[in-house]
Amino acid sequence: MKEIQIYNSYSGKKEIFKPIHEGRVGMYVCGPTVYSDVHLGNCRTFVGFDIIYRYLQHLGYKVRYVRNITDVGHLEGDADTGREDKISKKARLEQLEPMEIVQQYMNGFHEMMKIFNVLPPNIEPRATGHIIEQIEMVQAIIDNGLAYEQNGSVYFDTLKFAEKYGVYGKLSGRKIEDLLTETRDNLKNQDEKRHPSDFAIWIKAAPEHLMRWQAPWSVGFPGWHLECSAMSTKYLGEKFDIHGGGGDLKFPHHENEIAQNYGVCGHAPCNYWMHGNMLLLEGKKMSKSDGNSIMPGELFTGQSKHLTKAYSPMVVRFFMLQTHYRSTLDMTDDALQAAEKGYRRLMEGQKVLQELSHPGNGKAGDLDKEINSLIDLAFNDMSDDFNTPKALASLFELVTKINSLKGGQLSLGDVTAETLERLKQTFNDFIFDIFGLLTEDFASSGDGVVDGLMNLILEMRQTARTNKDWGTSDKIRDVLKELDIVVKDSKEGATWSKA
Repeated sequence: MKEIQIYNSYSGKKEIFKPIHEGRVGMYVCGPTVYSDVHLGNCRTFVGFDIIYRYLQHLGYKVRYVRNITDVGHLEGDADTGREDKISKKARLEQLEPMEIVQQYMNGFHEMMKIFNVLPPNIEPRATGHIIEQIEMVQAIIDNGLAYEQNGSVYFDTLKFAEKYGVYGKLSGRKIEDLLTETRDNLKNQDEKRHPSDFAIWIKAAPEHLMRWQAPWSVGFPGWHLECSAMSTKYLGEKFDIHGGGGDLKFPHHENEIAQNYGVCGHAPCNYWMHGNMLLLEGKKMSKSDGNSIMPGELFTGQSKHLTKAYSPMVVRFFMLQTHYRSTLDMTDDALQAAEKGYRRLMEGQKVLQELSHPGNGKAGDLDKEINSLIDLAFNDMSDDFNTPKALASLFELVTKINSLKGGQLSLGDVTAETLERLKQTFNDFIFDIFGLLTEDFASSGDGVVDGLMNLILEMRQTARTNKDWGTSDKIRDVLKELDIVVKDSKEGATWSKA
């Protein structure tokens, strides 16, 4: 099996990947908290780990991929204690049952993953389905002397843990002195803790709290960090291969997961920690309050002040491939337009390649060697910490050669039949199996005939609107809607895109 290297966030360096069980990989990725629509930053993380999952499978590994659903315990502000559960708060504000909120946004998350062609995990556990395991884990941490009960809530003793194991803060890179002197004066129940850095693993429910379970310490609910420790251990064992998530989860979530697993098992949960980086919008961190944000649906319809047009899901997925998962990705309208051109060029190259037939008298000359070298380079780059932009660069060099073979500038006689078949297989493997791209009839227009017909239809619709012929105008709109075509009206005129 091909050797691969993974950047381990815990050690801060690339390491040769050695699975615990030969030929098998256990991978856990922190999933969404389902109290709102999934945002693009989450989508980037899940697309990134989807490609990692796909490539491991392509290499022949049998992967058990676990990605959880957080449906209890994630408190407002991502704090450790003292604030309201995000899902309970949403349910209270909308006068719904918490599980109605969970189902609504979980359905939306799954639909968005399908739109982006993200493969489902092998197991998708929910926190509320593993309350017993979490209660047992809390008790084990107490029994091992690393947690204490106070007024019905249970807190992890970070000072004791740091003194015993000396690893708290290693993943996030925070100095232990800073962590242990950190104050959180804005949190309630601060006086219940023995130390400001301690965090809740079981929280006593306030009378108005909607989600609650009976436990030895109180009627309450588990802490957010605890659920991932309990579910990853249950389905992947006390020690597994890869734990992934967004970089924003390093602290406190993943740092506290490590502490909890030490508290139960005496060691870290996994051998390799992997973290994706953030998605920026026009060079700045996304923020709804600042108006610097965009949702996936707005990308597909073009209904955003940040966009001049709509973009298809596969163009957006291709855009994400162009940057390494550990680097920040800056989304701009210009970058999306360039990605659309790149996506089309790659897919057109694939189509041209599959139509090429070998004359039967090829020879292994320099061109043959160049093609095989570029194919090898693409796989080597993917095996070097899943470097999709470098692998894409090799594929685009191959597209240039494919077009030259089609146009006659290069001769198929300088390529062996075996190399041509290898090239065809490589493009199929990368585009569809590894990168997870799909063929689109037209990705946000692009087809000359279709563009011409659509422009004619939109002109007819505008004429009808000008003449106040609302019946014809509405009929055109309704038929286009049935065909999954979105029309966007603006001062400059109407534009269209595939929904």
